[in-house]
Amino acid sequence: MRKSFTDIFIKHPVLAIVVNLVIVLMGWRALTTLPVQQYPKIESSSVVITTVYFGAGAETVRGFLTTPIERSVSAISGVDYIESTSRAGVSTVTVHLKLNHSSTAALAEVTARLQQVRSELPSEAEPPAVEVQRADRPYAGSRARSSRSSPRCRASSA
Repeated sequence: MRKSFTDIFIKHPVLAIVVNLVIVLMGWRALTTLPVQQYPKIESSSVVITTVYFGAGAETVRGFLTTPIERSVSAISGVDYIESTSRAGVSTVTVHLKLNHSSTAALAEVTARLQQVRSELPSEAEPPAVEVQRADRPYAGSRARSSRSSPRCRASSA
């Protein structure tokens, strides 16, 4: 008849208690000596570029707005990946930044790149609106918009 590992602890209950206490004490010591930073500073943000082109279909928006904007912002430092959506009349390009990359620096770079590509975009399209979305404050954002306003926007706000 073979003896199993657990038979030792069944026959010697004091040994089982001592082994359990040793495991608990080692765990407690590890817990108290483990260095933990309570609130680490992690900045995860993205830059959202929204461009409105009234009356244009989704394919037109993709070809004339989304693709040139994607091409221009893809070379920015600190870009993790880019997502885009082209709907009828609206292009949305989301530039997700690498962890702890400065969103202020990325906003400045995106704005500069958009000024360079603005001549390639259709003149009927609204200027791109740029917004920074931070993961720690999902509803707060900073906006940068061109000073040129369309007549349609002025008429609807009156």
